[in-house]
Amino acid sequence: MRGDSELEVLSRTAAGFPPRTERGHILPNLLFFTDPARVADPEAVAERLPRGAGIVFRAFAAADAVDQGRRLRAIANARGLLLLAGAHPGLAEGIGADGLHMPERLAGEIPKLRAEHGRYLITVAAHDLAAVQAAEKAGADAVIGSPVFPSNSPSAGRPLGVEGLKALVSATALPVYALGGVRADTVAQLTGSGVVGIAAVEALSG
Repeated sequence: MRGDSELEVLSRTAAGFPPRTERGHILPNLLFFTDPARVADPEAVAERLPRGAGIVFRAFAAADAVDQGRRLRAIANARGLLLLAGAHPGLAEGIGADGLHMPERLAGEIPKLRAEHGRYLITVAAHDLAAVQAAEKAGADAVIGSPVFPSNSPSAGRPLGVEGLKALVSATALPVYALGGVRADTVAQLTGSGVVGIAAVEALSG
């Protein structure tokens, strides 16, 4: 609809994906990935997310990580949002997160994390089929397939494209999210792809 914000378009599209439950959590169909280089005020974005969405707090070793994470936890509690901490179990514990999001290279740590934090929801980044298979073998609860479209992330590799994303979905029983270049003008292409939800960084701040 003309005049809708990026957040409104993405939220409306995400709401159409079928619900999925893992470890007692209804999986968010919309994930906001924080990034201090690309979104200056993640709390403001979190305040506008629809109920049932999720936040992946990536602190990147910021000195105020715990304080910011606790502010996001308070917002998540008030708005019914899921909160995952990026990569660091200590940070997850310190902010009372619902789980962890692990980079692809750390998927092998999941069995240990699972033994120590059985209630945690654990997602893993996956950039190709081998990474999806490794995540499934390690016991991840969901994977974040990326980048689907050309992305502003400086670390983004070659886009999977919608067909590449569908190949990841069909290769695993795990729920798969789409991340990377997901915006109001691209998200409609994900309808029918089999993903459980979508994820974005700065698109959700608009």
